[in-house]
Amino acid sequence: MKVEQIYTGCLAQGAYYIESKGEVAIIDPLRETEPYITRAKKTGAKIKYIFETHFHADFVSGHIDLAKKTGATIVYGPNAATSYDIYQAKDQEEFTLGDVTIKVIHTPGHTLESCCYLLKDEHDKNYALFTGDTLFIGDVGRPDLAIKQDLTKEDLAGMLYDSLRDKIMPLEDDLLIYPAHGAGSACGKNMSKDTVDTLGNQKKTNYALDKNTTKQGFIEKLLEGILPPPQYFSKNALLNKQGYASFDQVLEKGSIPLDPASFEALANQHSAVVLDVRSPEEYLNQHVPNSIFIGLNGSFAPWVGALITDLKQPLLLVVPQGKAEETVTRLSRVGYDNTLGYLEGGLEAWKMAGKETQSIESIDADTFKDKFKTQGDQISILDVRKPDEFSAQHLLSATNFPLDFINENMSDLDKQAPYYIHCAGGYRSAIAASILRARGFSKLTDIKGGFGALKQTELPISNEP
Repeated sequence: MKVEQIYTGCLAQGAYYIESKGEVAIIDPLRETEPYITRAKKTGAKIKYIFETHFHADFVSGHIDLAKKTGATIVYGPNAATSYDIYQAKDQEEFTLGDVTIKVIHTPGHTLESCCYLLKDEHDKNYALFTGDTLFIGDVGRPDLAIKQDLTKEDLAGMLYDSLRDKIMPLEDDLLIYPAHGAGSACGKNMSKDTVDTLGNQKKTNYALDKNTTKQGFIEKLLEGILPPPQYFSKNALLNKQGYASFDQVLEKGSIPLDPASFEALANQHSAVVLDVRSPEEYLNQHVPNSIFIGLNGSFAPWVGALITDLKQPLLLVVPQGKAEETVTRLSRVGYDNTLGYLEGGLEAWKMAGKETQSIESIDADTFKDKFKTQGDQISILDVRKPDEFSAQHLLSATNFPLDFINENMSDLDKQAPYYIHCAGGYRSAIAASILRARGFSKLTDIKGGFGALKQTELPISNEP
């Protein structure tokens, strides 16, 4: 028996490859199928099953394409209605994979169809539990993503409490827990950076498995401080339920190299968003006018999903050399399939063609400190970190303007006013500055190094939550 966790840092997502006696099961695959097919070919194995723990909201799964290419059966648990063929398993139903067995454990709460999959080894011993979004390392899945008219998030939280206590906590302490997500995912609020643990250790350390917690106490704790889900979550869940375009076609269409003239013409013809995925420093220094920055070297796909509100929005890419295919792939993972191509030769080609560029001022923390000492009363500071980050510690004179909600809150700002923008380290502030600049805010200054650098200055900081 082989068990491999295939972890994708950008999405903080874990897919799983299980092989026994030449038969393979994939759990919660990403959109692109080739890595799983290639892995099975290495050992001459055949992909037999594709197990989905639930209708994922934070990414588009690759189950449909993978089933078409391999003939594998897509398995969901109870309550999963789809527009394509699946095998809908019953609670406690078992599937044979070579010498091992995979048992379905229906655990509603995160969503109504949520299931965990219990892997039994060659000796019929419980070996590992693939928990999806039901149980994370240090946390559990949020209960507000599958609201029906007759169900509230409190109802689902109560279901999750029962699922954990009736279905998971009675299992052996040495059982390995393999979740669908880790720290950085918006599917929970307090996930560990660890991506595997034992159930016994989780019983000791995970608040959700505290045997002394009442159902009402669990519900209150789970819902405390939970932020609204990103706007793309419901759209991705619907794609996973109803189906989507072939990834191969999406990749072929989006990886077309375009000369500057064609790039500009397509942008105007389709009202396309020009998405620049280089580094923050490169973007701020010089970029295509009105382009949006979301860098590949960060939580790229989740920020695209949070900030670009239409999955069908035409996109044109400015990418580092050789990164076009990766960019299109990562966009498709969250359902953005309408990439029209990329600027061949990058910004250098754009400039060589005599095209206009823009830049956004960026200063270091010490320079900002000097400006603040002389102009403090006239300076508006936008801290674009999350509310909990801001509450923990911030510049006393800063206003919290979370990047997550920039589209909703932009009308609160004055387009004629100057703003100094910072985040924790510089990635999110560049995104925020790019969006504001594209919407007509021209007096923007980014603070390099973000709050991490500002803390090293003598500027007044709130140290009390």
